[in-house]
Amino acid sequence: MKNNKKNPIWLTDPEDHDYFAAQDYLELIYDSKTCINIVNRLIEAPTIIKKAKDILRSSDLELVNKNNIHVQSNIKKVKKGKKLSPVLLVYTGGKLIIADGYHRVCSIYYLSEDLDIPCRLVSAN
Repeated sequence: MKNNKKNPIWLTDPEDHDYFAAQDYLELIYDSKTCINIVNRLIEAPTIIKKAKDILRSSDLELVNKNNIHVQSNIKKVKKGKKLSPVLLVYTGGKLIIADGYHRVCSIYYLSEDLDIPCRLVSAN
């Protein structure tokens, strides 16, 4: 895990436990072999930047309530200067899956929907 000195909100790289969380979620959608392949590609993928509003729109997910404990926790972290981990995304050809970081995306959206979010993005195929 590298600290991103240029960006006050985000770490440079996802934390190891984010990949395990992504795999747990993806196992609800894909077989185990496909999940391992996707996660390995997420580990190797370059970090890109996308807007909070665009991630939410392309995933077709609802914005989590601002009072959600995880959303509140992430907002507090940002306000205290603690950095968040980049989100892990999988493109399925017609929809974006937030494999890990859904609450982080929602938290940033509440701070400003136009804020940049570092992401790792791979295709499901």
